Amino acid sequence: MTQKMIIDTDTASDDAVAIMMALQSDDIEVLAMTIVAGNMPVAQGSINARYTAELCGKDIPVYHGADAPLAREIYRAYFFHGEDGMGGMNYPDPKTPPAEGHAVDVLIDTIKANPGIMLVTLGPMTNIALAVSQAPEIVENVSRCVVMGGAANCVGNITPAAEYNIWCDPEAARICFRSGLPIEMVGWELCRGEANLSDEEMRYMKEEINTPLSNFVVDCNYSALDANRNWLGDPGLGLPDPVAMAIALDPTICTRSSKHYVDIECDGTYTRGMTVVDELNVTPYDTANVEMWQLHVKKGDPTTTVCWELDAKRWKELLYQLSQ
Repeated sequence: MTQKMIIDTDTASDDAVAIMMALQSDDIEVLAMTIVAGNMPVAQGSINARYTAELCGKDIPVYHGADAPLAREIYRAYFFHGEDGMGGMNYPDPKTPPAEGHAVDVLIDTIKANPGIMLVTLGPMTNIALAVSQAPEIVENVSRCVVMGGAANCVGNITPAAEYNIWCDPEAARICFRSGLPIEMVGWELCRGEANLSDEEMRYMKEEINTPLSNFVVDCNYSALDANRNWLGDPGLGLPDPVAMAIALDPTICTRSSKHYVDIECDGTYTRGMTVVDELNVTPYDTANVEMWQLHVKKGDPTTTVCWELDAKRWKELLYQLSQ
């Protein structure tokens, strides 16, 4: 029996690879893709998502959603993904038009109609925040909400404290993390270091697997590879969205996880968008120093699972398999 999934995305190059992985998995039925403003404007994110679906030979409805954060000016990631979001590859326009309807309405209706559905978020959480605000009852129908976002008590990638997806719309992320959604937070740090694709691994994908999909994985991330090495200082190609999708497809790829209260900093000058994780479980005490956490504690046990470590070898093997 296949697992039904919705993908919410601001589709640029690593989102596209994550989408490809889901569409190539025999165990997943993607019911819809919903586009949010973030890396790219909604229109460009939609083009990239629809092109990726067509490359996979799939007909998946793609719905346009929120074109700006809830309370912030948008900040694009052209510097990381290129002007087209796809490494400047200038892929042809997709043949399939966007689907009719607004992403937020589609999220609400689809989740209501499909108890047990999995939600995977690859961009800012604006669409999801609007959906759970309008229809909080949908939360109980989501079996897993795998979030590529945040940084669990470590460095950020857009500021020293924050990861881009959460930083872009921290108010939306706060709504989602407080909503009771069964979030599995896959921070950007999991794609770093050993989880990067090395030169040899990229060569293997292009020269030995050598399919349209394996070439797409590497080629569309040309700009991201340069930024990852020369800006963030990593050894190879970091793919945060595909790492999150790998864990969505096979939770055992995450080798260490635990549940914690997590909230989002919205007011800090230096810490906007920081995912504040109570790793040491210091918040359940009724003392002044953690008074602000009582809104979480009074709701009950934590609903956010933080992914701390992954099996880098197995994540790459899954990527190779789904790129055949």
